[in-house]
Amino acid sequence: MTHPVLTVGSVAFDSIRTPFGEVSRVVGGAATYFSIAASFFSEVRLVAVVGEDFGERHMQVFGDRRIDLEGLQRVPGDTFRWKGEYKLDLNARETIYTHLNVFQDFSPRVPERFRSTPIVFLANIHPALQMEVLDQIEAPRFVALDTMNYWIDGTPAELERVLQRVDAVVINDEEARQLSGKANLVQAAREIREMGPERVVIKRGEHGVLLTRGDGFFAAPGLPLEEVCDPTGAGDTFAGGFIGYLTAAGDLSDDAVTRAAICGSAMASLSVEDFGLSRLLSLTDEDIRSRFEAFRRLTHFDELDY
Repeated sequence: MTHPVLTVGSVAFDSIRTPFGEVSRVVGGAATYFSIAASFFSEVRLVAVVGEDFGERHMQVFGDRRIDLEGLQRVPGDTFRWKGEYKLDLNARETIYTHLNVFQDFSPRVPERFRSTPIVFLANIHPALQMEVLDQIEAPRFVALDTMNYWIDGTPAELERVLQRVDAVVINDEEARQLSGKANLVQAAREIREMGPERVVIKRGEHGVLLTRGDGFFAAPGLPLEEVCDPTGAGDTFAGGFIGYLTAAGDLSDDAVTRAAICGSAMASLSVEDFGLSRLLSLTDEDIRSRFEAFRRLTHFDELDY
């Protein structure tokens, strides 16, 4: 029996346009992508908020998965909504609108039964809310968080305090440079490590991942893909695969963290093959194992012989 992982973050309605198509008002949000990805590896305990417009049809995305929804609050009002557009360079996107709605007044309430959860992932929310969650958790074994440019720039003191209480931070390359003030990602990772988290995981999109180990660093390339449809939620999906694997493995060693990074990369590479959650919702364990093996083949080479 694997241990569960607790996550706190957003459940939203997304509208997405890319050069390959468009979808409107599909279920998304950081905590949603994380939870579905992580549920392939372990039980997930979700704490989030939705509005009255989030009906049973929308709840079906969580389906029969190992996602405990006791912490999902439904309150009067509309669910958080976001709309974004991508051009041919799918690494950059334009936000058309962000309507926080019920998420604006979200106050995370961790159910009593969830408070002893050993592994915690704080998705991208206000650092003060991340601190509120940590104050409700009883002696977690491992805590990781995500953040974004908005909080790095606008709430640096609150973010600094919460970073001192976590074991890992999972952010993208732009955020790592902004948080550390370093252009070089190796230097950035070292600088962030000095802020508190032992593990620094830097997502580099199609260029792969860089993370700290006890003996230095580990880096893996992105997997070359012929079909990339929609990168929305890929970073949260990476985090779900990464933390979900570590939870299932019950192992936080350097070797386990390295495998977890490839699991996260595999999940993210699968997620981008269709719009929104569509690819994740159709995944099988064999799909995941096959993609993990593709990463292993990509990075394998023999000893130098001359």
